[in-house]
Amino acid sequence: MSGSLGPEGRATAIERLKATARQGREGREIDVLIVGGGIVGAGAALDAVTRGLDVGIVEQRDWASGTSSRSSKLIHGGLRYLEMLDFRLVQEALQERGLLLQRIAPHLVKPVPFLYPLTRRWWERPYVGMGMIMYDTFGLTSGHGNGVPVHKHMFRRSTLRAAPSLKDDAMIGAIRYYDAQVDDARLVSTIVRTAAFHGAHAVNRMRVESFLREGERVVGARVRDLETGEPFDIRAKQVINATGVWTDETQAMVTERGQLKVRASKGVHLVVPRDRFQSTVGLILRTEKSVLFVIPWGRHWIIGTTDTDWELDKAHPAASSSDIDYILEHVNRVLRRPLTREDVEGVYAGLRPLLAGENDSTAQLSREHIVAHPVPGMVVVAGGKLTTYRIMARDAVDEAVRSMDVRVPQSITDKVPLVGADGYRAVWNRRHRLAEASGVHVARVEHLINRYGSLATEVLDLMAADRSLAEHLPGADDYLRAEVVYSVTHEAARHVEDILTRRTRISIEAWDRGVSAAPVVAGLMAPLLGWSEVQRENEVAHYLKRVEAERLSQEQPDDATADVARLGVADIVPVK
Repeated sequence: MSGSLGPEGRATAIERLKATARQGREGREIDVLIVGGGIVGAGAALDAVTRGLDVGIVEQRDWASGTSSRSSKLIHGGLRYLEMLDFRLVQEALQERGLLLQRIAPHLVKPVPFLYPLTRRWWERPYVGMGMIMYDTFGLTSGHGNGVPVHKHMFRRSTLRAAPSLKDDAMIGAIRYYDAQVDDARLVSTIVRTAAFHGAHAVNRMRVESFLREGERVVGARVRDLETGEPFDIRAKQVINATGVWTDETQAMVTERGQLKVRASKGVHLVVPRDRFQSTVGLILRTEKSVLFVIPWGRHWIIGTTDTDWELDKAHPAASSSDIDYILEHVNRVLRRPLTREDVEGVYAGLRPLLAGENDSTAQLSREHIVAHPVPGMVVVAGGKLTTYRIMARDAVDEAVRSMDVRVPQSITDKVPLVGADGYRAVWNRRHRLAEASGVHVARVEHLINRYGSLATEVLDLMAADRSLAEHLPGADDYLRAEVVYSVTHEAARHVEDILTRRTRISIEAWDRGVSAAPVVAGLMAPLLGWSEVQRENEVAHYLKRVEAERLSQEQPDDATADVARLGVADIVPVK
């Protein structure tokens, strides 16, 4: 389908962006250039292009390579914001949850049940129950329906039936409620691809080195293609800075009086096998600092998160030994059989971009977002949360078009399904027939549909043309070789790391963190990207060093030593 982000699509997008700086008719500037390929930047690209604007989006590394691939992977209203009496934020988030579940991305966003354990008699059940009533009501009155079942009160016996691995004395009962979850990196790449389908020029591995100025006005950016080393200019009527935790640094390129200040809060998550404890539902546990989620994730559990200030390297935040111990200590308070380090398959750390305030605790900083216009020609958007990305993107584009001299339509992204969403349910209903026709087990077909929606047939077509692509990757039974090929030809994967950490989640789901899969992945990517034998070997060696550095960082006692260990491996550099 059109909008694919393969090598040819990337080259075409680069040529269009280069043309903006040429003289004459060919040099028409684009309307909006978006800097940052996380969830907000991707959302802004889709919002702007579906209003009829000519849009470019560039990302220094890979789509979602920062915060947007390292979240708790929840699409939720946020119960703790309800307790903080931030009703508007909760209602807004629940509205977005309903939209994502039912219209925008039903193939990617799925309901997930949680238990809220009750530990205090008499007052806690009515107190929490009232909050759950409000939570359900906000979802139902959002205009898009809940998309999930309403909450249910449970006593101790029924709680233990739902979660047999909980300690008998861990609770006096519970309330079961529903939220939703998503593969965050896949959501971002799908939004970018949808934007490209509608005409956006999307390029990853493209670093902004400076912004172009005419007087006080920003008129574009000087960029460098990190795959070739080539610099060039992109001219645009407006630039949207959606760089998340890098907001302060990118603002500083254009003004000393930046209106927004962002603090980075580190959140660490552990991934453990699903069989390490028995439960049919997830858990939400209160800690002295925040909340801890135990989230069902296929054949795994995701357990997290921490919430601590981070002032070190932002590209590669490192989880320390103390982070891991903190999570294990808190989850073990409610489990019959304690989890140990040996149970941990994967660990990942991400940074939340929080609007800086007077409070020293990052747990108390705002998850609300702000849009500012610090200098003419540049809009900055910061803060917010994964669930409300569409609202942030809409507000940023609203601000950008306000100064344009043409009438621009209102946002329509609440009505625009992502690629793979149209026809998803029909394809799901045909899954047994698809399995029979393709000779692929129905469980594999279901896996593909839940990752690609109606576009799963494109991956099946690859396997029909080459049966070897129906084999799974070494050490990662859930993922097929065809998915590697598809990630390169349709989803902008440029390096082995892109495949193993974001197009799939092998780096956190496999016991060896993708070490055994890396050579096979490199072998599949090489002919598609024109790699030499030297580059193929370089890709594998780099990934193995990355895994080694991450493991070493997770043995360090604190942030400073963990950061030093993780920085032992720089980003991949293509062999010229």
